[in-house]
Amino acid sequence: MSILLAFKFLTTLPIPAPSNPPPKAMGRAVAFYPLVGAVLGLLLAGADWLLGLVFVPLLRAALVLALWVGLSGALHLDGFLDCCDGLLAPRSPERRLEILRDTHAGSFAVVGAVLLVLVKYAALASLQAPWRLVTFAAIPALGRWAMAYALVRYPLARSGAGLGGLVKAGAGGRELAIASALALLAAAAAWARLGPTWGWLGLATLPLTWAFTVVLARWIMGRIPGLTGDAYGAICELVEVAWLVGLAAL
Repeated sequence: MSILLAFKFLTTLPIPAPSNPPPKAMGRAVAFYPLVGAVLGLLLAGADWLLGLVFVPLLRAALVLALWVGLSGALHLDGFLDCCDGLLAPRSPERRLEILRDTHAGSFAVVGAVLLVLVKYAALASLQAPWRLVTFAAIPALGRWAMAYALVRYPLARSGAGLGGLVKAGAGGRELAIASALALLAAAAAWARLGPTWGWLGLATLPLTWAFTVVLARWIMGRIPGLTGDAYGAICELVEVAWLVGLAAL
């Protein structure tokens, strides 16, 4: 059930998950967040290959990126936009939390969305064939592992029985350990496709992702007294774009 809930919550795939799961089932689903990312990555890799048979590289990259956003229901992108408005503006922590609750997009969100999508698109368009497979097989899994780590290790900004509290109540060290093993497996398998020269880097991807996640989480907590659902989405997006830029550089 937990695996199905993870896919139901993080994707738009038609998953037959129960509508009223047990109280802690959503938290236990955190263990399988990287698995969701890995499956999404495989779907993206297949679509990327098929689109490459028909379209030029620039259009191919744009269509794959649109599918990337669509398969996740723009869930993480929406969190990133809200965080741009709530965390970048010079406001008090209380006011920032109010802005994060607001569903309207402000100027920071619009600019942030344009820059994020533009950088992701440019990075995808610049990647050559072997690196594209690594991108799709590893990066979505690492981004969702970062969400799992932040959710387990950092406090919530708001107390109460909301969705964030419900998920956090059922997630702990066991779920994080499973998520870490799945993310490491996905990354190592992806990098191994490049051969022994690059294969070792697959083992380093999780520690590097952890370091970047810690920096992001602490930066956010310097602005609000904890993390929110929007913060988890923003962390996922920023981890993904950081790895896309890194792979493009390599």
